[in-house]
Amino acid sequence: MRKKLFVVLTALVLTLLVACGGNGQNSDESSSNDEVLMLEVNFIVPETVDVGETVELKAEVTYGDDMETDAEVNFEVWETGDQENSDMLEAENHGDGTYTAEYTFEHDGIFEMYAHTDAQNLHTMPKKEITVGEGGEYDTEAGDGHGFHTEGFDMLFMEPEDVRVGEETELMVHLMMHDDALENANVRYEIWPDGDEDSTAWVDTEEGNAGEYTAHHAFEEAGTYHIQIHVEDDEDLHEHMTYEVDVH
Repeated sequence: MRKKLFVVLTALVLTLLVACGGNGQNSDESSSNDEVLMLEVNFIVPETVDVGETVELKAEVTYGDDMETDAEVNFEVWETGDQENSDMLEAENHGDGTYTAEYTFEHDGIFEMYAHTDAQNLHTMPKKEITVGEGGEYDTEAGDGHGFHTEGFDMLFMEPEDVRVGEETELMVHLMMHDDALENANVRYEIWPDGDEDSTAWVDTEEGNAGEYTAHHAFEEAGTYHIQIHVEDDEDLHEHMTYEVDVH
C-alpha cells in the first residue's frame, strides 16, 4: 500500500514540475512576444550645399534590429520661416530599408526638412537642416512653427483640407523631442472664429501612435478659424502654436 502511495505521489510531483516548467517557458515566450520594437530612421543629408546643387535625401529605416523594407517615406523641405510653402517629395523605396529622393536648392538660405516615416503602425519624423550657399538670417519668432522655448521640441500640425460646416474634422498634430516622438503629453486645441475670441472652444486630444495626438471638431459656421495648439507635460513643458483653417 505504501509502495503504491509512493508511486502516486511521485507521479503527482513530476506532473507539477512539468507544468511549472511549461508555464515558465510560456512566460518567457510571452515576454519575448511583448517586446516593444522601435521604428528608427537615420536621416542622411549634407550640412551644406551650393546654390543649384542637387542633393540626395536618404533615410535608413529600421524596425527593431531589422531593416524595414515596407515603409512609407516622404521628405518635406522648406526654407526657414516659410513652412506653409514646403515641398513634399515621395521617396523611392530601394527594397533594402533605404529610401531616397533628390532635391535642388535654387537660392541661398537655410532649409529645414522632415523625413516623414510610417511603418508597422508607427510614425516618426526626424528633422534636419541644410545651409545653402551663403545661408541667411531669419526671424524665428514669427509664429511659423519655429521659435519654441524648449530646446529639441517640435510640432507638425497636419492642416486639414476642404473643411466643411457641420462636418466632423480630424485635427492631428505630431510632437517630437530631440527627434523622438513625444509621448504622454497633455495636448489641447483652442479654437475660435476670426475676430470673435469670446466664442472659444477647447478640445482635448487622444494619443494614438506614439507622439500623434488627434481630436475631432465640427465647425458651426463658415469663415476663418484660429487653432492654437497647447502642449504640456509633467516636466514643465509648455508650448503653443497658432494656425488658421478656412471653413466652407
